[in-house]
Order: sequence, then C-alpha cells, then structure tokens
Amino acid sequence: MLQNKYLAVIPGIILAFVLYTLSQGFNNVIGIEFFGYEKSPISTAMIAILIGIFFGNAFQIRELFQKGLDFTREYILKFGIICLGIQLKPFEFLEFGKIAIPLIVICIVSVLIVIKLIIKKLQIPTRMAYLISIGSTVCGTTAIMATAPVIKANKSEISYAIANITLFGILSMLLYPYFANFYFEGNSLFAGLFLGTAIHETSQVAAAGLIYDQQFNSPETLNVATVTKLIRNTFLVVMIPLFAFLYNRGAVKNNSYSIINIFPYFVLGFIGMIILRNLGDQFFSLENNNIYIWSKFIEYLKVLTTVFLTMAMAAVGISINLSELKSMGYKPFIVGLIAAITVGIISLIYIETLKNFFV
Repeated sequence: MLQNKYLAVIPGIILAFVLYTLSQGFNNVIGIEFFGYEKSPISTAMIAILIGIFFGNAFQIRELFQKGLDFTREYILKFGIICLGIQLKPFEFLEFGKIAIPLIVICIVSVLIVIKLIIKKLQIPTRMAYLISIGSTVCGTTAIMATAPVIKANKSEISYAIANITLFGILSMLLYPYFANFYFEGNSLFAGLFLGTAIHETSQVAAAGLIYDQQFNSPETLNVATVTKLIRNTFLVVMIPLFAFLYNRGAVKNNSYSIINIFPYFVLGFIGMIILRNLGDQFFSLENNNIYIWSKFIEYLKVLTTVFLTMAMAAVGISINLSELKSMGYKPFIVGLIAAITVGIISLIYIETLKNFFV
C-alpha cells in the first residue's frame, strides 16, 4: 500500500521534469542564441510557468499525473528552497551588508505599509496582497512560492502574484540599467545597490547587472547588484514565519492555532545550508587538496536548486486556470505596480541620503 502511494507520484514528477527540460532548452535558444548573451537574461522559472500554463489549458491533464504534480508543488519546491541556502555566503556580505541591509529593511516595511493602506480600498484578497508584497521585496517568484503554503493561498492567487512579479520584474530588468547609469552618473556602487534592491527576481537582477556591465563596462556593478540581491534573499528566513503569523494571528489568539503548526520548518533546512556553506568554505580553504571536491559539491547543489524550483514552477503553471485568472480583474496589477514603484523610490531616496557619507 505504501509502495503504491510512492509510485503514484512518479508520473507527475517525471512530467514536471520534462517541462523543466523544455523550459531550459527554450531559455537557451531565446536568451543565448537569439539575444546573443553569454548567459540568458530570461528566468527559466518564468518560461517553465508559461509552458505549464500552455499545457494545463491546452490539454486536459490526466488524473495519473495529479498526485505527482501536487507533490512537486509542495515538497520538491521546499527541497529547492533548502538547497538555495548553499548559494548564500554571509561572511562575504559584510562588505556591503552595513549599507544594503538597512535599505532592504526600509523597502520591506514601506511596501507592507503602502499595500496595507490600499488593500481595503481596492478590495483584493489579503493573501494575494501578502504574496505580491513578499515577491516585490524579497526574492520574487521563489518568495511567493515559499510563502503561499503557510498562508494557504490558492492557485489563482499564486499565479496572479507571479504574473505581477514577472511583468514588472522584466520591465525593470530592461529599463533600470540605463536609468541607473544616467541617474547615478556611472557610480558602480550606487547603481549596483539600486539594481539589487529595485528588481524582483535574482535572475532579473543578474541580467540587469550583466546588461549594465556590457553597456557601461562595469563588472563591479554586477557584483554589487548580485550580492545585494542575495542579502535580500536571506530575508526569506524572517518573512515567511512573519507572514505565517500575521495571516493566522486571529486563530492564534483564539488558541485554535499553534505557532508550532504554522512555522515553516523547511526554513530551518535553508538556514542549515547557509551554515554548511560557511563552515565548508572555512574548512576546505585549509585543505587545498579537497577544495575542488567542495566546489563541485556546491555547483551540484546549485544545479539541483534550479532543477527543483523550475519543476515546481512548471507544476504551478499546469494548475493555473486562465479563465479563473481573468475573473480577478486588473486591481491586483495596480497593487503590483505600486509595490514596484515604492521599492524603486525608497531605494533612490536611501541612496541619495547615502551619498552624503561618500562625498
């Protein structure tokens, strides 16, 4: 019986992996072959969602695949987030942390306040507003997917929030490198901080930094933007439990819900991976003979992270019903636009204030 339960998820997992492979192939063709970049500026996760939406709406997915797709959305996603921690190196962040962390905190608080003020007027679901908030301020689609289970967001709310982040993230990715160079007059530190805080997805930040580097010959901007974005990603550890508590606080007050029940324990795995990365870096730097093995292990986990997260995005895409999405209207996009503008303006104000300490 137990064996049949495990076997039942295999077809759906295989389908999700096939869609990941397709999305990776399309990403390479579009980003590398068509646009001519060394590394595609387009998110593989975004393409996976689009392919999933196409298959989910063009064809009727058989019941054979449903359990595996549900497993992918719930558990393989969490494995991917845990593995994501191996990419974060807090000891390296100390150089920019004192500058970037206050900016990130201010951006998060500002967006939460602004969205709280407009949510009642626009009358959109609280869960969707939370998803748009964390997607705009922390790490885009990954943050949305990680937060959705702990606030019990439904598929339509998840898909609409992801559509928000994707749309405004792409626009920012294409426009902000040129704006940053003009506004900050070629200052690589300020431009990198702006790109790292004002753009949603990690891949979009990397792409914007790459565009800036290729257009204005500034690899330092790419480095600063990437490190700043990875610091933002670490706030996932704080924001997921916070949103879980905020959404369920009514139940907590009534003693019908426990903090233990709402705490997302996979976040502990994420923290564990960060600790493992730093301990490993410290240990293997002393063991030169084994540094190659450690580096390969990290690269393997990075690839695994991409595979797991992209599979989860494809599974989400398949579950999206476009007719349900259409029924939600335009109001959530207004929230997404306001969130994106708020993050950009707060970032500019902070950096302008910061200039006084560098002049």
